[in-house]
Amino acid sequence: MSTLNLRKLATLRWVYRAWYYFRIGYGTYLTFLLGYATTLVTLYYLAVKNMPDLLNIFPHFELFVLVASVVGVPLAVAIGWTHLKRSGLFSSETVVGVESNPYTYRLTPGVTQEAIAPTLLLLLKQNRKILASNKLLRPEDERKIEELERKWQILLSGGYVGQPKRTMKDVA
Repeated sequence: MSTLNLRKLATLRWVYRAWYYFRIGYGTYLTFLLGYATTLVTLYYLAVKNMPDLLNIFPHFELFVLVASVVGVPLAVAIGWTHLKRSGLFSSETVVGVESNPYTYRLTPGVTQEAIAPTLLLLLKQNRKILASNKLLRPEDERKIEELERKWQILLSGGYVGQPKRTMKDVA
């Protein structure tokens, strides 16, 4: 690969990472705080201020914020808990995330690729030898072990097993 292509790839990866960090920071923190403040201000000054009965209950914005937070925060926690624990929505999101994650079909860099996978492959080979030397290895089991060894070799060389919907080439 030429130096120009490597620079282009490095720049593209940097842009993708920056975009991801921006979305997390903006979507999780900035818009949350701005949205919360905007909702409280809008509700109070456009709704409460124009309804005399509500204005008698909440004569000051600070009281409205306090009551809204005391009621709203536990309500939001209950809704979030329901989303994660009691509905099928989060599990559906997770399935989509797994399907679109290219690492589902290959080894993640680091400990998995450098230590765990080689150890598992070595154990598989050693078990095969022990079973063979004790004449406990049936032909169908030997074929299954050979297939697993082949898959581990593919994974260790940076390849994919299974049918990913997207590959790292599609992402980069």
